[in-house]
Amino acid sequence: MRTSARWGAVAAAVLLTATTAACGGGQSPGNPQGRGPITVWLSNNEQEVAWGEAEVEAWNAANPDQQVTAQQIPAGKSSEEVIGAAIAAGTTPCLIYNTSPAAVPQFVKQGGLVPLDTMPGGEDYITQRTGEAAEQYRSPDGHFYQLPWKSNPVMVIYNKEIFAEAGLDPDDPPLSTYADVLAASEEIVSSGAAPSAIWPSPASQFFQSWFDLYPLYAAASGGQQLVVDGTAQVDSAPALEAADFWRQMYAKKLSPQEAYTGDAFADGKAAMAMVGPWAVAVYGKDVDWGVVPVPTPNGEPADQVHTFSDAKNVSLPVACQNQATAWDFLQFSTSADADRALLTETGQMPMRADVAQTYADWFASEDGKPYAPFAAQAARTVEVPNVKNSVEIWQDVRNAWTGSVIFGEEPVASAMRDANGEVQHLLEVP
Repeated sequence: MRTSARWGAVAAAVLLTATTAACGGGQSPGNPQGRGPITVWLSNNEQEVAWGEAEVEAWNAANPDQQVTAQQIPAGKSSEEVIGAAIAAGTTPCLIYNTSPAAVPQFVKQGGLVPLDTMPGGEDYITQRTGEAAEQYRSPDGHFYQLPWKSNPVMVIYNKEIFAEAGLDPDDPPLSTYADVLAASEEIVSSGAAPSAIWPSPASQFFQSWFDLYPLYAAASGGQQLVVDGTAQVDSAPALEAADFWRQMYAKKLSPQEAYTGDAFADGKAAMAMVGPWAVAVYGKDVDWGVVPVPTPNGEPADQVHTFSDAKNVSLPVACQNQATAWDFLQFSTSADADRALLTETGQMPMRADVAQTYADWFASEDGKPYAPFAAQAARTVEVPNVKNSVEIWQDVRNAWTGSVIFGEEPVASAMRDANGEVQHLLEVP
């Protein structure tokens, strides 16, 4: 479930106070040494719910005095809104397995999350499990308020039948450079093989830039975030190159400016899509597909291309009364065995130091082979910057993108320059 830019915390808090079973009452901090029953929130994804319930069952069988209850995250306009409201009302559970990295700075500002590195062995557990990528999730104050949990590295999926119909090699498609993709897109549309080449959402929500601008920027920049050492990169050369590529896609009518109500790739209305490994289960039986890394200006080797992580992480709210139990269950549910179950049941990539090698046997199996390219890509992912005003920053970027790149209402360079100034201001405000 994607998110809305509006938080609406006060209204949602009223609903949550009445309907949500929680770990602690009020806004007072819980007990770091507390042990006993806890409640955890899972996402609404069917496979994740099944995985979570199995982990809870196994834990409860071995820990009768520290029982865990799993619930799906309550409905709302967005999971971020629901979590923010629960923090405000003091009605959070003890663990949330659906925490967006972009929202963590806001939750920290609310005083709502436990720094996990202050739990016994927390720093070592996070950095050893996650490897070098863990640093992207460290907050500016030096703490880890989230456990990097699972990623859906964004790649380009393509329809082999459409490519063949357009006269393009379906097994080795020319998609490594921006020029390659533009040329292939023109062949696809002009041949009538598909009405569009790729159909990203033109909607204005802040997170939409994570699926057009950000994967290409991450690749073109060699793996940089949109903020580097406190400096915005919205009008940097890699960002402008990515923006110019997409402007050409829209200007040449290769990507539509209107929203599609269904799934353009599944319906054959688009030959390509920007996806994560979730796509294997969605398209695997209905579309003859292939997958490649996102393009770069000069066609970097596949094993050097970075992309957006599209991660969801685990957080421990301060209102939890039994934080010691929560910390132990968090480690239990992110062990190598638990992560194997998450991988095989959901197809999402556990954020471990080398997921491809850790589970090499599964990726070599018939069930795992389709996921192997995503596992290789998982070693090179870029997260959204862990900075204050994160959501507002991405909304400013999206506003500039919508007017200039999608609709061509103003020059791309000037729009991105103005957005860069707005982002820099948000980074520097007290």
